[in-house]
Amino acid sequence: MLSTLRADFRIIFERDPAARNWLEVLFCYPGLQALLFHRLAHWLHHLGLPFLPRLISHTARFLTGIEIHPGATIGHGVFIDHGMGVVIGETAIVGDYALIYQGVTLGGTGKQTGKRHPTVGENVVVGAGAKVLGNIQIGNNVRIGAGSVVLRDVPSDCTVVGVPGRIVYRSGVRVAPLEHSNLPDSEAEVIRALVDRIESLEQQIQNLQRDQSSGKTHILAVSLVSNEDGLPQDAPLCSLRDKAIQQFLDGAGI
Repeated sequence: MLSTLRADFRIIFERDPAARNWLEVLFCYPGLQALLFHRLAHWLHHLGLPFLPRLISHTARFLTGIEIHPGATIGHGVFIDHGMGVVIGETAIVGDYALIYQGVTLGGTGKQTGKRHPTVGENVVVGAGAKVLGNIQIGNNVRIGAGSVVLRDVPSDCTVVGVPGRIVYRSGVRVAPLEHSNLPDSEAEVIRALVDRIESLEQQIQNLQRDQSSGKTHILAVSLVSNEDGLPQDAPLCSLRDKAIQQFLDGAGI
């Protein structure tokens, strides 16, 4: 227990540049205070006490704005930054060295019994306002973008953005744990591809109208031979964009 509390304390200095001294961290960091309350409530919960753990949890919620059910399992070195509005459900599991920002919900999706909340792996970053719902598995080293809604399992070493959450793979690239705002914007990429397609079609229409007015015949030839990706070898660049759009609509791997 003491080693866990020390890890909770030290991780704040490693991840928050605003942390200047131990007195400030101890009295002015609600994330640490909520975890201290939870460690006690969780221990009493496992002893089978029916009321006191929930009272401690409710008191912590009143004082810190962070609600952690006594039944939730929280690893060591977890940092809840700012923390206002964070909700962690009864059967949720949070791995070691996870970083959770304000407004995050690790909740359920209904009135199921048993395991009904997420399992979050180690070194996971959950951005501000993100919602991770249901009995799903979030792998190690996953980043969940601010405002994302995650409803399905996420493999390790992935980045999830959007509503609903979509996976963006970053294989082989080490990402600093605090850069939860530096995320790929898959929605913007798809919109850009659609705009490019519209511009391309408008240009083709203008060319056809010009050729028709000059009495020329415009013939389009498209190769039917496909490459390994299932795209025509002579297909224009927009075919690759079509594939990106389809992957986006399919959930980009989720």
